[in-house]
Amino acid sequence: MFSRLPMYQRQGSTAFKKDLTNIKAFSDHLGRPELGFESVHVAGTNGKGSVSHMFASVLQAAGYKTGLYTSPHLKDFRERIRVNGQPISKESVVEFIELHKAFLERQKLSFFELTVGMAFDHFNREQVDIAIVEVGLGGRLDSTNILKPLVSVITNIGYDHMQFLGNSLPEIAVEKGGIIKPETPVVIGETQVEVAHVFQKLAQERQAPIYFADQMSFHTYESDLKGDYQKKNRITVQQTLRLLDGMNYKITKQALLDGFKNVTRNTGLKGRWQVLQFHPKVICDTAHNKEGLQLVMKQLAQESFRKLHVVLGMVNDKDLGSVLGYFPREATYYFCRPDIPRGLDAEVLMKKAKEFKLTGTVYKSVHEAYAAALAKAAKDDLIYAGGSTFVVAELPV
Repeated sequence: MFSRLPMYQRQGSTAFKKDLTNIKAFSDHLGRPELGFESVHVAGTNGKGSVSHMFASVLQAAGYKTGLYTSPHLKDFRERIRVNGQPISKESVVEFIELHKAFLERQKLSFFELTVGMAFDHFNREQVDIAIVEVGLGGRLDSTNILKPLVSVITNIGYDHMQFLGNSLPEIAVEKGGIIKPETPVVIGETQVEVAHVFQKLAQERQAPIYFADQMSFHTYESDLKGDYQKKNRITVQQTLRLLDGMNYKITKQALLDGFKNVTRNTGLKGRWQVLQFHPKVICDTAHNKEGLQLVMKQLAQESFRKLHVVLGMVNDKDLGSVLGYFPREATYYFCRPDIPRGLDAEVLMKKAKEFKLTGTVYKSVHEAYAAALAKAAKDDLIYAGGSTFVVAELPV
């Protein structure tokens, strides 16, 4: 799969297809598996992964057999497709590929199209009560958008993947708003002045009830997903669960308590403000765009430490100028290149970082950069590692 099918996370734009023809053909070939289970469809610039895992955790705690489809994975491809927190088996993956190999090659599917079809087929075969499905990129033309969900969710809108989605927030909102279905409720996580009217217009045209979660009142639940930015995500989840509760999915207060408190254990989520060790304290986070990094750097500033060390790597299609300004100058940087074809050369990253008065040393790999940071950090120092999902993927998470 990795070597023969075009994969956006590794290759970038050459693997991206702005067309649903392939996934519709694959769905027909598989017998329309997406019609065999109920679902919640989750899009947005930031938070959609955390929101999806929170949904799954609460629904599992409520006793529902829950499918979860997310991307990208950190360590193992099978992380993308889970039922009640358990990844799809290796045997199931191999069997699926062997069974449909001829179609995959004839139709020239992308890696993502294959994975979506595999996930929907798995959820249908497992007879899940409900599946939480995260959009890969955008929404309108994302392969997951053949779903007919109970509720559509859009967490927020920010500047990311602009080469595909548009150069303004309203343009990006139109693409992500493409998951809004006729007469199907949609939950918007954050009310943003620049784009609220876009969602309201799309919802009105499709006669879809619309709810802005941050305008509602909810009880505050403790969660094992730390980071101030998770508060918005919890509210988004709670509003959606409130709608599901009216659709005969009974979500008790105990299920909410247990589900929010045990997201990591129930679903296997990693890399969201994750503390890897103490003395020195090491925190990693997959935030990689302007809005996400702004929130994470704000959170980082609230930490107590003697000295800050930052292991930093990015991908080569990132607008460096839009994100490097959020990183603290009073830190020692360990520049590295994620081990994927899209990985940005660490020398290029260091030179650009110098324009923002961020200084440090270049290392050949994430592993070497992380090892150097651990060797140089004192017990009361703090190490932050991130800048890309693919940096976190190479850490011992």
